[in-house]
Amino acid sequence: MCELFAMSSRLPTRLTFSWQEFARHGTVNDKNPDGWGVAFYEGRDARILREPSPSASSACADLLSRWAPVSASVIAHVRHASQGEKCLANTQPFTRELGGATHVFAHNGILDDVERAVPLSPAGCRPVGDTDSEHAFCVLIERLRPVWLDAQRAAPPLAQRQAIVAQFARDIAPLGAANFLYSDGDVTFVHAHKRYNPITHDRRPPGLHVLVRSCEVDSARLAAGIEIADGDPAQRIVLVATVPLSDEPWQPLGEGELIVLRDGDVIG
Repeated sequence: MCELFAMSSRLPTRLTFSWQEFARHGTVNDKNPDGWGVAFYEGRDARILREPSPSASSACADLLSRWAPVSASVIAHVRHASQGEKCLANTQPFTRELGGATHVFAHNGILDDVERAVPLSPAGCRPVGDTDSEHAFCVLIERLRPVWLDAQRAAPPLAQRQAIVAQFARDIAPLGAANFLYSDGDVTFVHAHKRYNPITHDRRPPGLHVLVRSCEVDSARLAAGIEIADGDPAQRIVLVATVPLSDEPWQPLGEGELIVLRDGDVIG
């Protein structure tokens, strides 16, 4: 099962990962991930690093365990392949340009027969790889395109975007597990659904958990592999993860719950 992680902060901060430890936290064995990726937003654009190979053998992942760009919005994904070959094209997070902004998407779960259930238009967005997750992202981009093109480089009204994302989530949820993170550079949408339980061998909520931290972040309480370098008392951070990453009061998100993050706050 893949692992999702997101951070939204009031003040830009430096988030570093030890990918092997992070991936191991959410699994029941020591299986190396089949790929990993992370997007660090800077304004309307994002630095995106991803590799279709275990992070243990990656010089890039090793660098990120010691240094990372300063950012107020981060989306990360660790892949345990369930569909599609192990290649760069199938490695998340996926990205597309729309309305002069970089849009980033990461998904956890399997969406059965998504190509038939929510087909793409002939002249619309096309996947580069062959995963159900990227197909779903292309569907979302197609639905958002009209409002973003009308906005002429400004972000469309949040209510419009949220309605489109919510309907998209309702459409893909019956196909399997629809946990996803989606950012347009202005806000991050977090949709929680169900997660595969390796003990009971079924899908059940919660699919994601959220933690809101005010003031200084105590990295010592986070799971091995994640460090947030920040000492500003004005800081406020929202963290989202597939499973809780510390002994703090992470809150499970309900099945089908959609929240919106901006600048370290849950705004919707």
